Amino acid sequence: MVTMAVTASKHRGGAPAALNNRLGRPAACAALAALAFAPAAHAIDWRFEPYVNASSTYTDNVRQSSNNPQDALILTATPGFTLRSEGSRRVQASLQYGLTAVERFGGDQNDNIYHNLNAVGKAELVKDFLFIDGHANVSQQLISLLGSPADASINNSNRTTVGLYSISPYIQQRLGTFAFAQARYTASGAIFQNNVAPDSSSNSFSASLNSGTRFTDFSWGLNYSLRKIQNRNALNSVNNTDVTFESVSATAGYALTRQFRVFGTVGHDSNDYLSTSGTSGAFYSVGAGWTPTRRTNLEASVGERYFGRTFSLAAKHRTRLTQWRVRYSEDVSDISQQLLEQGGRLYFVCGTAPHFPPASDLSELPPPNCVGPYPAGQVADAFQRFYGYSAADLVTLGFPTSIATGVFVIKSFTAGVSWDIGKLGFGLSAQDTKRLYQLLGNAQDHIQDVTGSASYRLSETVTANSILSLTRTSLDSSLTNGVPRQDDLLSLSLGLNRRFTDRLYGALTFRHTQRSSNAANADYDENSLTASANMRF
Repeated sequence: MVTMAVTASKHRGGAPAALNNRLGRPAACAALAALAFAPAAHAIDWRFEPYVNASSTYTDNVRQSSNNPQDALILTATPGFTLRSEGSRRVQASLQYGLTAVERFGGDQNDNIYHNLNAVGKAELVKDFLFIDGHANVSQQLISLLGSPADASINNSNRTTVGLYSISPYIQQRLGTFAFAQARYTASGAIFQNNVAPDSSSNSFSASLNSGTRFTDFSWGLNYSLRKIQNRNALNSVNNTDVTFESVSATAGYALTRQFRVFGTVGHDSNDYLSTSGTSGAFYSVGAGWTPTRRTNLEASVGERYFGRTFSLAAKHRTRLTQWRVRYSEDVSDISQQLLEQGGRLYFVCGTAPHFPPASDLSELPPPNCVGPYPAGQVADAFQRFYGYSAADLVTLGFPTSIATGVFVIKSFTAGVSWDIGKLGFGLSAQDTKRLYQLLGNAQDHIQDVTGSASYRLSETVTANSILSLTRTSLDSSLTNGVPRQDDLLSLSLGLNRRFTDRLYGALTFRHTQRSSNAANADYDENSLTASANMRF
């Protein structure tokens, strides 16, 4: 599987060649290596569809500043194409590429060019045995929660280019009815422009042995994983802190009834990274799952790891008109792994919001009234262009938040519901994410968000939509080099989308954004109006 997204910015005259090489080579290698095997695996039909997008945005505060706000007119043009495989079970791929040119008038900002590429795929090289997948992503990410939250096309002062790549061959084999075995190797990395975080490369190995069909009520599994990360400063090529994550575990479960089951896990973490507390130790968890119907599933567990008590929760419920989901998880991670996991997810789009949890595999059937799956970057792009979502709104959809350094414990909760009632569509979601930095004595940043959306189909070709979101970010004093920081960001957008033909779409979106902060000179108000057109050929 290949997922590749390229978004490189440059001032007039182009980006430095060294940066292009650093971002392009690993991503290209990951993409080409996986795609090279695709034709050999199976004959593929490809659907090619070119497009061009254009937008014009007027804003009365282009720098999101409390002092001397400046208005600006921002024009963008994006020629591109999508390429998707069809008719093959053994090779499944989707690729989207666009080249965006940004011209700014006012606000003393430079013009930019962004390359956007999102692709996802999976190849079965040897039937039922050898597979290869991976993804690469280069995009404009938020540098700091303290700066401007605006999209890069509006204000790139708090955005930087981040390149991610991953390629992963693996084998899997059924051992009769006794067990199912899998072994996987993954090479991945992250590259950060302007040294906002150390570049990293990692090599991972994982292996598992799980119970086969012989076991009905009782289930079991053995798991091992090892991930070694090299962090490197891009300017002087000096290794910074290297990191190792290693874990071994055993699981067992028992179905008490057809609807109710219990399970447990025991294991040991053997990690090595800079921390003010422990990095290794034994762990355990116990939990239960309840599946009363095919439309409803609930699973919860509680346990203990070296960093404290842990909890997990996953629930979903589906009716003819609604999709409900709740998820809570805790884990140890770093920014490269967090971005790789989020950028590599697949989403179904259902009504006014992506369906959660993300699809785990391209072959998974979509839920009713949903389309997809699509890679995360493609979903983010579509929701920004067609539905008026901003970068801040996309936080609620589980997309990356801001760049961080070091190892952190991440505790993430998401919940939401979407439903369609005739011409009306509604969505409501909530997010609560904490990152506790291990080198800083569990200093944390904290994001809380509630977003509501509504759409109304005025006719067969015109849809009105609105989005209201409130996001609170909180940072400890050790992360701000001063006093604790708390910001409240209110965002309201009202828009009209029109389908002129089957291949021509247009949108008009008004947005009001307001930030209130306990820091001096951090409050601001902004109003913007965006007109956009999207043409497919």
